[in-house]
Amino acid sequence: METLYKDIIVSYPIGMDMKHVEIYCEEVIMKHEDKNITHLEIVEDGEYVDVKWSTAAQNFDRIRRITGYLVGTLDRFNDGKRSEERDRVHHS
Repeated sequence: METLYKDIIVSYPIGMDMKHVEIYCEEVIMKHEDKNITHLEIVEDGEYVDVKWSTAAQNFDRIRRITGYLVGTLDRFNDGKRSEERDRVHHS
């Protein structure tokens, strides 16, 4: 079965008490509060319960090593560093 809990799609076994579903959801949300969880899957495995979760895709900045520095963009480089980057030999 599926339900929506705090904007998270939750899949759980037929017959599972909604109180238990909410407890499992809260546990995952609390343990991973820094994540943007989009889907939870609760699976009964004999005496145990497995909870699998997925997060939304996240953007990330590309970091490169340029002239000895780790940078994401060239915005903060002065003219000398910009010309050094422009004139460097690119290896394939």
